[in-house]
Amino acid sequence: MQRRMMMMRGYFPLQPPLLQNELQDSSYRYQEFSPSKGLTPYVACYWTVEFKLLDHGKLHRIIPDGCVDIIFDLRSTSFSQGAFVTGLMTSYETMSFTRNYSLFGIRFFADQVRRFIKYPVSEMNGNRVPLEDLWGSEAKWIVEEVQSVHDVLDMVEVVEHRLLQQLHRCENYCDQRLLASMQYMVASQGMLSVRDLADQLNYSERNVRRIFQKELGVSPKELLSIIQFQSLLQGIYKRDTTTRFTDMAVQYGYYDQSHFIHHFKRYYGLVPNQVFQ
Repeated sequence: MQRRMMMMRGYFPLQPPLLQNELQDSSYRYQEFSPSKGLTPYVACYWTVEFKLLDHGKLHRIIPDGCVDIIFDLRSTSFSQGAFVTGLMTSYETMSFTRNYSLFGIRFFADQVRRFIKYPVSEMNGNRVPLEDLWGSEAKWIVEEVQSVHDVLDMVEVVEHRLLQQLHRCENYCDQRLLASMQYMVASQGMLSVRDLADQLNYSERNVRRIFQKELGVSPKELLSIIQFQSLLQGIYKRDTTTRFTDMAVQYGYYDQSHFIHHFKRYYGLVPNQVFQ
């Protein structure tokens, strides 16, 4: 069940705890788990964060990945407030853990998540929307069910049952133009201009921008930039240790060093040398 690359989409979004494994210790643990075959086109992974406060707090870093998450707070005392949805991120965020945390998340591909939440991602951006606002009373029952099990694989089983039910009974909420756009973006690893994307779709640039703003609340240029950045991280994660970091950057379209460092810091909050020794 441990995470594997999604060959169908070719996109493997990464978060700092996987890239900087040295951050994890006995008090702080982050894990990812793969979805079942029926959900791989829609779900990037399931993830958990466990933090136990011992002698000091912990900084948990989150970076843009082109995904939308449903997050369950396993320590919440309110079933109705125990889960929320986060929209697309366009810059890094940090959370200061100063108490015990136990979180379980479902990471959806942004172009597919509307099948499950029924609302445009653009309405979620910049907010933490209670799952109850989207699923009604059903949110309370799934939070209660997730909190009632203690093994993460059982949590995955619970949410997959619910997601498959939703998938089988939902209408086609997804904009086919958005789906096609994302396929081109991922195939190019983000190294595509908006003009070229519009040409591939046989639409005007204006129409492409309108689709992205309406559905995702971000410009296609912004999302291309995030996919390019995540593709670089994926390449670094898999690279041969003899490959130079600068060569990797050029391979993923970063030809100007100062621009690349600025770009990296914007999305990660650190410069490359602080992340990759």
